[in-house]
Amino acid sequence: MKFFPALKALVFLACLIPLARLGWFGYTSQLGANPIELITRSTGTWTLVFLMITLGVTPLRKLTGWSWLIKLRRMLGLYAFFYVCLHFTTYIWLDQFFDPQTIYKDIIKRPFITVGFAAFLLLIPLAVTSTNKMVKRLGGKRWQQLHRLVYIIATFGVIHYWWLVKKDITQPVIYAIVLSVLLGYRALVWLRKTKSANLSSSHSKPMLKPSQQNS
Repeated sequence: MKFFPALKALVFLACLIPLARLGWFGYTSQLGANPIELITRSTGTWTLVFLMITLGVTPLRKLTGWSWLIKLRRMLGLYAFFYVCLHFTTYIWLDQFFDPQTIYKDIIKRPFITVGFAAFLLLIPLAVTSTNKMVKRLGGKRWQQLHRLVYIIATFGVIHYWWLVKKDITQPVIYAIVLSVLLGYRALVWLRKTKSANLSSSHSKPMLKPSQQNS
């Protein structure tokens, strides 16, 4: 694709818009009465958005035939990690003031923090192994198996958001529906492949002669 480098640069810059928006709100004193909550929620929301977009790359590529989409997936996944790092840093710095005991008690006692922290920890190995060098070192099959953790991470992310919201659960429900569609698509593809493989295996078996069947 001739214009892919320019498109990739454009997508890269577009992914920074949520951060720039927060910076602008801070500069113009528009972060509201509770700026820590706004920053925490915004970075958490964009983490979920980038996780969903990353999971959406493969179905969209197969439906449209746009093979170049796969070249954007790593960058989009790393942006999910970038925003979750901002989300976590806001929590431990501005909300908990780097107090390890308070953070530990919070993680243990509050289920939505527990599941969110688990999702954050699971994202770390995916970000660390996202380079071509690490793909070669792990081998394609093991790398793919490791990166399937993103399904659990996205599920934990939706649960974290759902348990956080106390009244209006409209947005968590929307994320849950989107995630269900994305994971459901993968489940269907896997079932079709398994069925096709079983049929091929049964057809490839040699027919036994009558004498062999009686033996």
